[in-house]
Amino acid sequence: MAEGTESSENTAVARDPYSVLGVSRSASLAEIREAYWRQVRFHSMGTEPGVRLQELREAYEILTDPSRRAAFDSPVDGAPAAPPITPVVEPAQAETERRRHSRNPLDRMTAGLPRPWRIAIDWIVTIAGAIAIVLAIKAWVVNPYRIPSSSMEPTLHCAHSSPNDGCEARFSDRVLANRFIYHFRDPKRKEIVVFNTPHAAEATCGASGTFVKRLIGLPGDTVHEDDQSFIWINGKKLNESYIKPERRAQDTQNRNQTWHVPKGEYFFMGDNRGESCDSRRWGSVPRRKLIGDVFATYWPPNRISFHAIVPGSPWLALLFLLPVRRRRRSGVR
Repeated sequence: MAEGTESSENTAVARDPYSVLGVSRSASLAEIREAYWRQVRFHSMGTEPGVRLQELREAYEILTDPSRRAAFDSPVDGAPAAPPITPVVEPAQAETERRRHSRNPLDRMTAGLPRPWRIAIDWIVTIAGAIAIVLAIKAWVVNPYRIPSSSMEPTLHCAHSSPNDGCEARFSDRVLANRFIYHFRDPKRKEIVVFNTPHAAEATCGASGTFVKRLIGLPGDTVHEDDQSFIWINGKKLNESYIKPERRAQDTQNRNQTWHVPKGEYFFMGDNRGESCDSRRWGSVPRRKLIGDVFATYWPPNRISFHAIVPGSPWLALLFLLPVRRRRRSGVR
């Protein structure tokens, strides 16, 4: 009888799910799961693992089912009750639930994906968003341009590549144009403007793309160049301090000529009057072809400057620790 009792007790102990998995009664779900798979890997290498694996499976199912585990832990025959088991939410599950209830649509969309996939998608969306922002800024806000020719010397330099190209610098100036400003106001006289090349200019100058010139004539103006290459607007002499005397003296092809600017169009000239292929040769430019006002030179570093009166521009330059050289502007408009 004693032997039978001992055998019955051993069987009960062997069927205790905590003993089968080798975990304590306070083990969390993660610890139970880890112990189960550890035991499965160990006993799978035996010659007859079926019985043991079945026992492990039954113990695992009991301890991972809250109701069955609570029933097993309930007091029997006056035995003290086991401490209540608080369901443990694993970090991965908590993160998934947080993403599902997040206000971020991307988090909700990727809540059920593995972490490496979520990281990859986050990076892809971040990079794509950054590219989209840059393209949007270039298309509608500010866009950089390189000065390719000597037509705006010495205000804007081009890169010297041959003895007769008229360029004064080793590197071309790179400028920033405000692409949205003309949606809110009209262009102003003497602004440096970027515009799409008219068809007449392409045929006359042999160039296409975009031009950078100074705005001289507004819609309805009468522009006249006298015998000394000074410009007159509607009978009044235009003060152009940005034109060097030696470059004005080189401008001999257009003296004593007059041009009328049609409504809705603008008349442009280069500061290097003798070398500029501009409105004096191919006419005025329609408003729709204007891109924006050149307000700054940002490259090379020794050429950094502002070409327009922008509120707060010196403070902006200080923020970037860049030297600011304000261009001289005359009071004539």
